[in-house]
Amino acid sequence: MAVADIRKVVDLWAAQVEELGQTHRWVQVFENKGAVMGCSNPHPHGQIWAGSALPNEPAKEERQQRAYFEAHGTPLLLDYVEQEMARAERIVVENADWVALVPYWAVWPFELLLLPRHRHIPRLPDLTDPERDALAEIIQRLLIKYDNLFETAFPYSMGWHGAPFPDQTLGVSAAISVDASGLEKKPQGSWMHWLLHAHFYPPLLRSATVKKFLVGYEMLAEAQRDLTAEQAADRLRTLPEVHYRGRG
Repeated sequence: MAVADIRKVVDLWAAQVEELGQTHRWVQVFENKGAVMGCSNPHPHGQIWAGSALPNEPAKEERQQRAYFEAHGTPLLLDYVEQEMARAERIVVENADWVALVPYWAVWPFELLLLPRHRHIPRLPDLTDPERDALAEIIQRLLIKYDNLFETAFPYSMGWHGAPFPDQTLGVSAAISVDASGLEKKPQGSWMHWLLHAHFYPPLLRSATVKKFLVGYEMLAEAQRDLTAEQAADRLRTLPEVHYRGRG
């Protein structure tokens, strides 16, 4: 897709998050691509699910980001981006506003995390016009690299994590969160600890037809990496940014 067309998708994501966030606590924007991911539709297709409860994965991110912010006074993921940019070992692509990197904790061989580089951005609707253009540009670049890796329409699941919305069931005046003990209450309206980011989870390991499966020890004990985050980033980073079908 052309960058201008990807920008239209970005705008639609933002508009839907803004609309659904008026009545739902969590809005999950995601895209599936490829039959190897178990999709009924092998072509890329996006979905948006919205619900009143905070799902397990974003709930973990909520706890950790809030705890870090309370301890350090800065957003965890912005500090993490700063560290990764300084090391430059796991960076795949970057532009003025965004960076895509292989996180050191990645489970999937070529997993990516896409984050803002400098500015605190809680949700997709908070993006400026230049940031939306830059996002469309970097998405195109990283997806071309994915396709070029094994010269195939690279399958993946990707999705956005942004700040939750206040719990509508509590009412505007009682927008509080209660911890597991039921004792501590915090305002839900402050999202300074949250940084918008996208996860990319591709399943391919060694070729266009060899999929990584989580089995045995990985399912029962702990996930094992097939290559290091640095090796994965280096392979992706050094790939051309001209799609393999357009070469020559």
